[in-house]
Amino acid sequence: MLACLSAAVLMAACSQPKPAAKAEAGAAKFNTSLPMDEFMGHVVDPASFQYWEGSGTEVTAKGEKDLSPTTEEGWTKLENAAATLIEAGNAMQLPGRARAPEADWYRHSQVLIERAVAAKAAAEKHDKEAVFKAGAALYEECTACHEQYVIQPELKANGPAKGDPLPPLPADIQAKVAAKAAGK
Repeated sequence: MLACLSAAVLMAACSQPKPAAKAEAGAAKFNTSLPMDEFMGHVVDPASFQYWEGSGTEVTAKGEKDLSPTTEEGWTKLENAAATLIEAGNAMQLPGRARAPEADWYRHSQVLIERAVAAKAAAEKHDKEAVFKAGAALYEECTACHEQYVIQPELKANGPAKGDPLPPLPADIQAKVAAKAAGK
């Protein structure tokens, strides 16, 4: 028995110890140092514009032009844009990204995700009308978020814009507006 006990002690002493579990082994690391205006400019805006460019109609002096994709590649571009917006909504909720009030920021991010999921589904179905409606819903959410986090803070900090922030209308349009206002 003493021999068995000695053998057990000797084996335990010679066996390789199990490595200690690393604290937070494989923990996610986030780099959220990209300023929000750059995140919007490099990720959200291009994806939004790509989606909107493939929906609805454009009316010009030459008539109406359907902007819907006509190829599988075109529909895939819309899907890709919507998928990017889904992930952008997720990235906007990463630690270090939220702006105050955080609850509103998270709500806007989650609504963006919800609407981008619908936009992607519409593109996958090649449904022109659903793509148009989904694009409009995305636009509404973008403008609501920008109103709260860009426009109102800018107005609070600097007051309203001085002068007319829009360029003047072309002369022919000014004439039509004036004629309409005069009842002609």
